[in-house]
Amino acid sequence: MMLHISEDISLELYQELLRIRLIEEEIAKRYSEQKMRCPIHLSIGQEAIAVGVGKTLLKTDYLVSNHRAHAHYLAKGGNLKKMIAEIYGKVDGCCSGIGGSMHLIDLEVGGVGTTPIVAGSLPVGVGVAFASLLKKENRITTIFFGEAATEEGVWAESINFAALKKLPILFVCENNFYSCYSPLSVRQAPGRSRPDIVRAHGMLALEGYGNDVDEVYRVTQKAVDYIREGNGPCFVEFDTYRYHEHCGPNIDDDAGYRPKEEIEYWHQRCPVRLYEERLIKEAVLNPEIIDGMKKELHREIDEAFAFAEKSPFPTYTLNSESAYA
Repeated sequence: MMLHISEDISLELYQELLRIRLIEEEIAKRYSEQKMRCPIHLSIGQEAIAVGVGKTLLKTDYLVSNHRAHAHYLAKGGNLKKMIAEIYGKVDGCCSGIGGSMHLIDLEVGGVGTTPIVAGSLPVGVGVAFASLLKKENRITTIFFGEAATEEGVWAESINFAALKKLPILFVCENNFYSCYSPLSVRQAPGRSRPDIVRAHGMLALEGYGNDVDEVYRVTQKAVDYIREGNGPCFVEFDTYRYHEHCGPNIDDDAGYRPKEEIEYWHQRCPVRLYEERLIKEAVLNPEIIDGMKKELHREIDEAFAFAEKSPFPTYTLNSESAYA
């Protein structure tokens, strides 16, 4: 039976999609001010995966993510003011200003941390889940990673150990078809199926369309229910597409590594716009509701940037007697 999505949940999904899109667009807009002195990897175009997955999780569930983690952090309930302050390198950031965009932690909502190393989230998340199992916690550990992570040796080790120990892990693969500037076609053989590899390790694997937040929510809810019933880990893979450059605030459509037709195809399938159009057609949304949401979200975003601007930089005291001991 297909999971029913109520109007209230649809509105919440849309609002979070819009919220993350507006936040990241503002980050991109302000990045040239040279106040964010760390690399940024934006999820514009990929928001539906973070939102759909995040909606199925509990506050007490754990989150481990990768370099493109803003959306995951926010969808899990991470503090926006602390995230922006962290990107600004300020002391009130979620890592006290010393981690930057790719190191986000919020233990109050289960955000254990993010790592920029490709596939680095996998062993960390497996370790978190193993500890959680040993402590007999009733928590799911969600691990986000891109399809390029499945080319690393630690991928095989992680899924093997997770399946062997029946760890309560939700593996979420965001397949946006590119690793920096390299398309999937030059990195993995045409017949290589990541879900089939997972199944060969004795684990349930599900697939879905990552630009449809309803589908992401339904597929992930099935996976989460399976894990919570004590069946062990589950892998879900969603196809999607990033609209901005791999690292940075700019649009790089003219760089030549992505075909024009491909870019146009995915822009026509914008997860925010299509969901908005669908909800308007179903009379769940109207222009007045959308305008109200945007005003409130812009106020929240402006407050977060103001908070980051006012926050001081970290200070350090070096003990000269022990520094070179």
